[in-house]
Amino acid sequence: MFEKEKYKKEIKKCLVTIEEIERKRSRSQSALVQAILLQEEPNEADVEWFNKYTGEITACRNHMNEIQKKLDIYMAQKNADNKDKSKS
Repeated sequence: MFEKEKYKKEIKKCLVTIEEIERKRSRSQSALVQAILLQEEPNEADVEWFNKYTGEITACRNHMNEIQKKLDIYMAQKNADNKDKSKS
């Protein structure tokens, strides 16, 4: 049971982190969209921040997906163990 809670806690932590980074990224994203709409060259700093935050979001999502896979495997093993115990 401890393992399951550990995985769920880590997934929740990743979701919160992703939401925080997306809020930060939206600031630079707004500036980029505005530059595009005004047909201006986007500010290089805004582009760099957007790319930085996008990379962080991608890394966090990849980590979260790995944790989810571990949780899925753990749950499948638990279910198999329970089925084996009920047959005995």
